[in-house]
Amino acid sequence: MSEEVFRIVIDPKDHRDLPRAVITDCPSHLMTKTGSWRTLRPIVDLEECIKCGICWKFCPDVSIEVKEEGAVVDYDYCKGCGICAKECPVNAIDMKKEADYV
Repeated sequence: MSEEVFRIVIDPKDHRDLPRAVITDCPSHLMTKTGSWRTLRPIVDLEECIKCGICWKFCPDVSIEVKEEGAVVDYDYCKGCGICAKECPVNAIDMKKEADYV
């Protein structure tokens, strides 16, 4: 195994080094939208977000994507557990009452 492959697979620098998962053409994602369970909603302050990917790394529902503008939450799948807010090193994510957004 080359040094570069070893570094990416065994010791990635951040989320951009990790391989993407293969998604098959399966409609199960339409049946497993779990965002309706949420009582708290993560709100990302894009001006504070440093795009480090820690929220993405810790999200148990894989409902955060780090884009050019910062962390973006897919509310169809986010259950509002707050792990992203707890792990954010710059406190760019606040948990707000879901009722304020519906």
